[in-house]
Amino acid sequence: MSRPLRAGRAAKPGGVETAPAPVAKSRTRTKPPPRYRVVMHNDDFTPMEFVVMVLVRHFAMSHEKAVEVMLTVHTRGSGIAGIYPREIAETKVQQVMKIARQHEHPLRCTMERE
Repeated sequence: MSRPLRAGRAAKPGGVETAPAPVAKSRTRTKPPPRYRVVMHNDDFTPMEFVVMVLVRHFAMSHEKAVEVMLTVHTRGSGIAGIYPREIAETKVQQVMKIARQHEHPLRCTMERE
């Protein structure tokens, strides 16, 4: 009497089971999405306190870190507010530009690929 075949097994003549042939696995490595720096630019009109408020509110910085970034923007002309995937960076830039316009400040915020 012959035994029933188990799933994934092949029978040789004579009813002997063999292991299935190994299947070569191809590994596809996905790259992490490109990241973008959100950069704030210095101007002579936007109050420093406003820049600190924007950094705390929109970039979840502590007050101390926001002051540090604001001083970098003030002394060097620009400073990095954060590094994000493209869609998030675009949203952050839009949020900063919107609140700056609402408060009638010329604060500029851009993004650049890392």
